[in-house]
Amino acid sequence: MPALVNYNGDDDFYFGASFNRKNSTDLGRLCSISSQADVYCPPPKRARIGASYLFGETEFEQNKQPSINDLPDECILEIFKRLPGGRERSSCACVSKKWLMLLTSIRRGEYGSSKVVKENIDSISDDIETILSYEDDGYLTRCLEGKKATDVRLAAVAVGTSGRGGLGKLYIRGSNSSSGVTNFGLSSVAHGCPSLKSLSLWNIPCVGDEGLYEIAKECHLLEKLDLCQCPSVSNKGLIAIAENCPDLTTLSIESCPKIGNEGLQAIAKLCPKLQSISIKDCPFVGDHGVSSLFSSASSVLSKVKLQGLNISDFSLAVIGYYGKSMTNLTLGGLQNVSEKGFWVMGNAQGLQKLVSLMITSCLGVTDVSIEAMGKGCSNLKQMCLRSCSFVSDDGLVGFAKSAGSLECLQLEECNRVTQSGIIGFLSNCGLKSLTLVKCMGIRDTAMEAPLSSPCNSLKSLSVKNCPGFGTASLAVVSNLCPQLQLVDLSGLYGITDAGLLPLLESCKEGLVKVNLSGCLNLTDEVVLALTRLHGGTLVFLNLDGCRRITDASLASIADNCIFLRDLDVSRCAISDSGVAALSNAEQLNLQVLAFSGCSGVSNKSMPFLKKLGKTLVGLNLQQCNSISSRTVELLVESLWRCDILF
Repeated sequence: MPALVNYNGDDDFYFGASFNRKNSTDLGRLCSISSQADVYCPPPKRARIGASYLFGETEFEQNKQPSINDLPDECILEIFKRLPGGRERSSCACVSKKWLMLLTSIRRGEYGSSKVVKENIDSISDDIETILSYEDDGYLTRCLEGKKATDVRLAAVAVGTSGRGGLGKLYIRGSNSSSGVTNFGLSSVAHGCPSLKSLSLWNIPCVGDEGLYEIAKECHLLEKLDLCQCPSVSNKGLIAIAENCPDLTTLSIESCPKIGNEGLQAIAKLCPKLQSISIKDCPFVGDHGVSSLFSSASSVLSKVKLQGLNISDFSLAVIGYYGKSMTNLTLGGLQNVSEKGFWVMGNAQGLQKLVSLMITSCLGVTDVSIEAMGKGCSNLKQMCLRSCSFVSDDGLVGFAKSAGSLECLQLEECNRVTQSGIIGFLSNCGLKSLTLVKCMGIRDTAMEAPLSSPCNSLKSLSVKNCPGFGTASLAVVSNLCPQLQLVDLSGLYGITDAGLLPLLESCKEGLVKVNLSGCLNLTDEVVLALTRLHGGTLVFLNLDGCRRITDASLASIADNCIFLRDLDVSRCAISDSGVAALSNAEQLNLQVLAFSGCSGVSNKSMPFLKKLGKTLVGLNLQQCNSISSRTVELLVESLWRCDILF
């Protein structure tokens, strides 16, 4: 009978016993048997005991295979450095997070230790321009937003693009709340993408000076840097950029509380190619930092935006004297700048090349100061004033007389400006475009004196949300501006058919774009006159919210409009009959069509919409409650070229 040796080591035999060959206890007992003992096991149930058991190893240890991960990191890095190309490195990066992180620690210049690798890198570099031609502005571009913005993704991007010459542009918008972008992720990009030319960081609280220092140390070709809501970045990071990136041309800093004058002074001194700078809501930026950007003899700054800064009249005086290369200037929320600062900036005569000037919420902008700016900026073509409450009719007329080259004027929430000021302005300059937004001082008044000569140069008139602009104001415009081609009267709920019809009849050149959205009192009569008089030139028509517009207007549009491409009749009294009339127009080639909120448009319009869809690229059917989801699905299948909103 089968017998097993007594595990206690004596010579007694035990009959009918068994042991578990997978049990290390039984195996240990077996290993203690003397080599002289006799053991008998039937062949069908014979225990196969390998050498590993004789040394007490577990089954897991027996099956364990040698792994490259057993090598020290230094050895793995040396192997990675000898990989022949970017494809092989990307494949290795997919193996594990450890390998990905090891690859990101290798600088691109460290690849190519062998002749074969160097030849591969050279051949890749020769093909880079062909590859990049399909990317943004000829550069590889990547954008990570929200939850996708993590260190691991940045590392993967760095490794994946290194074989194609590296990233040219990187945008990071927001950050993952649990594992967001940190200095490590930015270091990965720096090591793998030394060719980086543009970097944009928005709302990245965990990236600080260390990450920016790595970018500066490795990416010497950097030309554009955008920092927004980066509270951990200080002057040290900006100084590192200035010292290592001499080709910097564009710098934007917003809501970075640790950046101040010292960083800007370094930029001014070490970045002679800087052409555009924007600084907003940085409390430690003052006169010394801003003035240093302009006082340098080599300054070529052409675009400047300063908002929400603690600067004084001194900074504006420096801009006025030394901004000789400036073409675009935007100033906003400068509460410490007085009338004197703007007056000196204009009279300094240094802004002769200035083309565009935009000022928002600056208490120092008065009638006196804007007249001085008009005199000092002889080539100014575009002027925008927002929330400048001390500008009145006198200042506006004085500015018009001194700024002879002005072509575009936009006034928003300038409540001291009245109808008289607008008429005086138009009578004294060759303006081409006028925009008035929320100017509560403009009200209908009867003109006692005859109007001056018409302003034949004005082609575009936009009056938005000015409740006092009504029939009398439209009559003035009709007599004063006979050459209009673009008319935007959105939000003027006070105008009527009687007030608008004279304007339509006075436009001799033919209207091209008309926006009447929110004009609640207009009826089909206006649309019938518009299409009859300007159907041969009209390209854009917006009637959104004109609730008294019916199918008759669509029928007139179908009969008279030849070049109309964009039509919006949302929230109008439109039904299936109107859609049918549009679809029957043979000459009409609409590209964008909106019926949002038209409850009269139902499933019956599906064949008409299909017919119109042959030329459409955009169709808005939102809040069309009479159209079923099934109908929309069928339209989506049929109109595959058209983007449908529902």
